[in-house]
Amino acid sequence: MLFKNAVRFRFLLVGLLLVSFATPAMAQNNDPWEPVNKRIYTLNDYLDTLILRPLAISYNTLVPPPVRAGIGNFIYNINDVNVMANNLLQFKFKDAASDSGRILINTTVGLGGLFDVATKAGLERHQEDFGQTLGYWGVKPGPYMVLPLFGPSNLRDTLGFGVDSYVNPIRQIENDAARTALYGVIQIDTRATTIQIENMMFGDEYLFVKEAYLQQRQYLVSDGEVFDDF
Repeated sequence: MLFKNAVRFRFLLVGLLLVSFATPAMAQNNDPWEPVNKRIYTLNDYLDTLILRPLAISYNTLVPPPVRAGIGNFIYNINDVNVMANNLLQFKFKDAASDSGRILINTTVGLGGLFDVATKAGLERHQEDFGQTLGYWGVKPGPYMVLPLFGPSNLRDTLGFGVDSYVNPIRQIENDAARTALYGVIQIDTRATTIQIENMMFGDEYLFVKEAYLQQRQYLVSDGEVFDDF
């Protein structure tokens, strides 16, 4: 399927692993719109099979690994601006300062973000978005949703995705063709990184992706703290 939010789904593997260890208390689904969600999921899967997956496979085959790594670093560097803003909104000032340092170092020494010099310098990469910020301040996730073209979400994260997209630095690119091309490269690069985890899916694919998404989001909102009634 077509994946929502290019950087977020680089962390889908976290969700896949969490599904393997999920407890009943962690696996609350809240999917009241399941019939509609399944139809949209089927459409997304069809479009992915027809367009995005073949492009991603060709991208992995034709683009050398160092170039793909550079593109991935560039994407992360852009997203670090959103990450820094959301860390500030969550009062995580130490992390926000680290994010600021990452942006400065990778944009300058790292040649526009093509090289991740900051991580080698000891500045950890963080993963924050506005959906997580809303969760941090107590906003509930709401019903599970599958968005056309963008894939799994929930009511809270859909709002967060809209805000993050609006403030993303890519929106500041005035040339429509260049902005659209960059979005396309990000989408293909992100899909290419998920090819390797497709074999981890088992059973009902819709259910598996839903559980992976819900567990991953819970994991990120709670900063890795998984609560179990047991």
